[in-house]
Amino acid sequence: MARSLSINDGEVLIAPSVLSANPLRMAEAVEGLSGEYDLLHVDIMDGHFVPNLSYGPDLVRRMRQEWPEVTLDTHLMVENPEQFIDVFAEAGTDILTVHVEVAPHLHRLIEMIRARGCIPGVSINPATPVEWLKPVLPMVGLVLVMSVNPGFGGQSFIPQVLSKVKALSCWKKAGSFDYLIEVDGGVTPQNVGEVVKAGCDVVVAGSTIFKASSPSDTARLLKKIAVEAKRSGR
Repeated sequence: MARSLSINDGEVLIAPSVLSANPLRMAEAVEGLSGEYDLLHVDIMDGHFVPNLSYGPDLVRRMRQEWPEVTLDTHLMVENPEQFIDVFAEAGTDILTVHVEVAPHLHRLIEMIRARGCIPGVSINPATPVEWLKPVLPMVGLVLVMSVNPGFGGQSFIPQVLSKVKALSCWKKAGSFDYLIEVDGGVTPQNVGEVVKAGCDVVVAGSTIFKASSPSDTARLLKKIAVEAKRSGR
């Protein structure tokens, strides 16, 4: 049976992206957050769909062993994502997100993910029309809006993507769908309030958290600002 993902009204989830953690001290970096997070976000890059390489299923497997109660949010930035579903599901991820740009048979892919017991997610790049997602919105548990061009950490937020977040939030309410809206890329304490007011439920932050002088304090601050923005906008 597939896992489920939900939040309380007025809540926002914080998902530190381990791509920005020191790869030689990743466990230490995560422990240094002192539990000030809700999910751990894992970016998988193949050097084809994006111009970079990152981790494989063994990292997710070790994270599952190390932190069995943590929700693992795996983002596949890869070509031929159908070749990766089984290995990451077996590794123990909770959420498995694929890109609409590389999935001509997206319905089938989402069904495969759910059949493997994972929460299916779908993602779009900044230049991808948000309307591409409409046919699968009833099927997914997470929609990831990239607010930078994927492939590298530390990029600046692209504000034009907020219109996509707003559209997804409207469609969610109109259709009584239960997907969460996640935003990834360039989110900081300075813009997280605007992002959340647009309709974001899950905030991914990599460099903002792990490059900070106090990652735990920064994660806590992001959460505070985000929740205040969410509740003030209801």
